[in-house]
Amino acid sequence: MTITADDLGHAVDELALSGLPVLVHASLRSFGAPLAGGAAALADALLERGCTVLVPAFTEPHFGVAPPPSPSMRPDRNGLDYTRPWPAGPASAPAVYTPGCGLVNDRLGVFPAALLTRPGLRRGGHPLNSFAAVGPLAAELVDGQTPVDVYAPLRALAERNGRSLLIGVGLNRMTALHLAEEQSGRRLFRRWARTADGRTAQVEVGSCSEGFPRLEPRLSACARTTSVGDAVWRSYPVRETLATVVPLLARDPGLTRCSPECAACRDATAGGPLASAPLG
Repeated sequence: MTITADDLGHAVDELALSGLPVLVHASLRSFGAPLAGGAAALADALLERGCTVLVPAFTEPHFGVAPPPSPSMRPDRNGLDYTRPWPAGPASAPAVYTPGCGLVNDRLGVFPAALLTRPGLRRGGHPLNSFAAVGPLAAELVDGQTPVDVYAPLRALAERNGRSLLIGVGLNRMTALHLAEEQSGRRLFRRWARTADGRTAQVEVGSCSEGFPRLEPRLSACARTTSVGDAVWRSYPVRETLATVVPLLARDPGLTRCSPECAACRDATAGGPLASAPLG
């Protein structure tokens, strides 16, 4: 058995995604059979139906740097143990992020990497957690992202009636839920990247997402579902998802804590970082 372009197109139609901006999180292995055309075929199935395809294109391993020694740049309750050694990035990575760098974290899978090669790509300006998009609304979605406004693309997605599409992955991969955390009152974690003038700047990033599947019972009613091969496709309206989750987290910040041992969840559910130096 081979997954064909017709199979993919049928799924897009069944989920009524045509003409919409769609944030895609996909595991191609989840299909359980070869996908004719690979990641490009999945992008084509969406783009040919007028979708704008948005993906996380994060680059923490390439452009993240160790926290500076100044206490003001090392806020408490930041989901980190500052005594642990900072991991070294790839020696081949440039010193400073640019939207045209072509790099992406391998852990995000092959789909974001494939999208970065498409004509008309637009990519945001956050050095560690950029988003990239292709399609008619690409500029509107990502051009507002800056080092001090990491989730601007997700707000733009919600404003434009966008969808979050999970293909063979769970809610722990739904990046839009990090915006719900922020809108519920949590402060985002601080991390560090080098600027073009050689400074080390603070930027905001999301927290642990491994507890997000605990939201499944609250979100199942707004999901549309289909399958292709072994892969379950679930589409969530982002605006409705935020409207459901934000008040839940405001009332019960511990709802998405993955385990008592997780320092990131502990600090995020406590409200996030305490006072520190300004962003940027």
